[in-house]
Amino acid sequence: MTRFLPVLLAGTALSACATTYDSATATTAEIETENEVVEQLSDDPAGQAELGNYGFDIAGMDSSVDAGDDFYAYANGVWAANTEIPDDKTNYGMFTALSDLSEERTQGIIDEMIADPSSRVGIAYRAYVDTDTIDAKGLAPIQPILDKIDAIESFDDYARVMAELDIIGIGGKPFGVFVGQDRGNSERYLTSVYQSGTSLPDRDYYLDLENERFAKVREALVDTGAKLLTMIGEDNARARAEAMLAFETELAKIHWDRNKLSDSEATYNLSSFAELKALAPEFDWDTYVAVNMPGKSVDELNIGTPDSIAAGVKLAAEADLQVLKDKARLSAITGYSSVLPTEVDDTVFAFQSVLTGQPSQRERWKRGVSFVSGNLRDDLGKVYAERYFPAETKAEMQKLVDNVVVAMRDRILTADWMAEPTKAQAIDKLNRFTVKIGYPDKWMDYDGLTMVEGDAFGNAVRANEWGHWDSVNRLGGPIQRWRWGMAPMTVNAYANFGMMEIVFPASILQAPFFDPNADAAYNYGGIGAVIGHEISHHFDDQGAKYDSNGNLNNWWTEEDYANFEARGKALIEQYNTYEIFPGEYVDGEFTLGENIGDLAGLSIAYDAYRASLGGEEAPVLDGLTGDQRFFLGWAQVWRRNYRDEELKNRLKTDSHSPSIQRTWVVRNMDAWYDAFSVDADDAMYLPPEERVTVW
Repeated sequence: MTRFLPVLLAGTALSACATTYDSATATTAEIETENEVVEQLSDDPAGQAELGNYGFDIAGMDSSVDAGDDFYAYANGVWAANTEIPDDKTNYGMFTALSDLSEERTQGIIDEMIADPSSRVGIAYRAYVDTDTIDAKGLAPIQPILDKIDAIESFDDYARVMAELDIIGIGGKPFGVFVGQDRGNSERYLTSVYQSGTSLPDRDYYLDLENERFAKVREALVDTGAKLLTMIGEDNARARAEAMLAFETELAKIHWDRNKLSDSEATYNLSSFAELKALAPEFDWDTYVAVNMPGKSVDELNIGTPDSIAAGVKLAAEADLQVLKDKARLSAITGYSSVLPTEVDDTVFAFQSVLTGQPSQRERWKRGVSFVSGNLRDDLGKVYAERYFPAETKAEMQKLVDNVVVAMRDRILTADWMAEPTKAQAIDKLNRFTVKIGYPDKWMDYDGLTMVEGDAFGNAVRANEWGHWDSVNRLGGPIQRWRWGMAPMTVNAYANFGMMEIVFPASILQAPFFDPNADAAYNYGGIGAVIGHEISHHFDDQGAKYDSNGNLNNWWTEEDYANFEARGKALIEQYNTYEIFPGEYVDGEFTLGENIGDLAGLSIAYDAYRASLGGEEAPVLDGLTGDQRFFLGWAQVWRRNYRDEELKNRLKTDSHSPSIQRTWVVRNMDAWYDAFSVDADDAMYLPPEERVTVW
């Protein structure tokens, strides 16, 4: 689950007919009356639950652990001990298990499409998995691109060539440019410019010289760069790779850190094109725009990270031109490595293995599924949704969404730390949400995108080029609210601040997240909390900065926002105490938005669950009360084993806390203490005054 900023994809983190809550004129009394309506999930499931008797894998629990000492281990300990991470994965859990299922299903659809020789999907897939042909062609397909880079003789040449290469997804320069929804005016698209140019996941990889693992990754980066430069015929490759690392280290020093980059206000700086040119005068912006975005107005744009762009461009202008050209060469090779000879592909993967700990490359057919799913998403998604997302599942999911939205209204209306005017604004925002379930109500047609038999490299280039123009051509046009940020085959969910929407692709609407045949408690603890999580993102540390129209606009009173920030600060301090490896902790500030989503999402899902019981107590099933099953449902969806390298990487790059700590959010909820008789002798116990409530 993640957040989509209106301009920039942020976080992890997810059409049928979209449901729009639009009651801007509703009075508080009308809202309160509406809150009384809670629709029950089906009391008579049509069949057996996918997991266990009622939706939970009891065999995966470790009853030798006290629930109050480590709730994750209590709920998942046996599963964790008995589950190995496959060699082609960096982690394994419920998300990856469902992703594997989705991948297999998608492969089945592709196999059927291959039978049609004219199928765009079939052509793309066949070419991608034909490694014999890819190897036989050698580096010839990428040579024209390398020749273009070789021909750069000045920094002005560099600007022109990088504008051309950006169109096909090749970067390496000290900034990135993209088109997205304007945060300040959600009714238009806007060009944004952000810092870029480093190869490693976070600036700490360059600047933390005491960390032995980071040193190992830096060494692997140089080794990989030297090998790839040698493969394409460049001399003195090792020294040149070291020069690139030195350049990127200087870039890292001037880059904003991950916490500042997560700030929606700090990264929104509406500016004129003239101001951009004055900010970084060394770069030929006029040529770049003329080549990369011909005929499009950039009179206004967002300069996301002004000082790092200015310093980065200056650094590049003063750098040895060979360093800039080498960075472009390696960006081209690594970006297209999967459709280049096996030697190149394996070399790039070897670096990823050092970074993430993944021992083995994924099988080619799996990567082929990913390639086609990524570039012809809706060609596959339409068939996938028709085949694997029944109308009954959507109907049951809609009930859950409605009930959780009602619970959020109640939370807002009863918040004792908010004044009535702020509550009214919050309710107005909640009522304007669009909810998308399963799949889009309009599909991309990919007009103009051609896939050619036996041309894997060319297909990848054309797909990137098509995506570029699809994005750029939105400038000046209406907001395309029908678009989805994820495919039906994706096991995830998301909130989009600018679009004022929460989105749940078909593939996450399966057990253990959601099973129409499971006990309601497990569904509310699973997908109910996911629904609550995405709703809460619109009211998290960044989402709360957007108004009911999806614009970056303060709608809070000064006192209410101070109260809100104090609650967030308490959550930051709580998560900062979680030591994952010796000396390596969860970054409570970086993960705040997702932690708010977890805490508030689980809290309102619990309210919705209790309301669904209509004042009655749930039956005891398998010796577990309804409340216990609710919290176990939450813990089960976060089952995940990580490789150490991957988990350490995520501590620097993933805005979500590790899965164990996501499960531990229960220690802030009084209902969890009551359900499992947790007291002061238990390790997870928090005194009532230290339990955090945000919503």
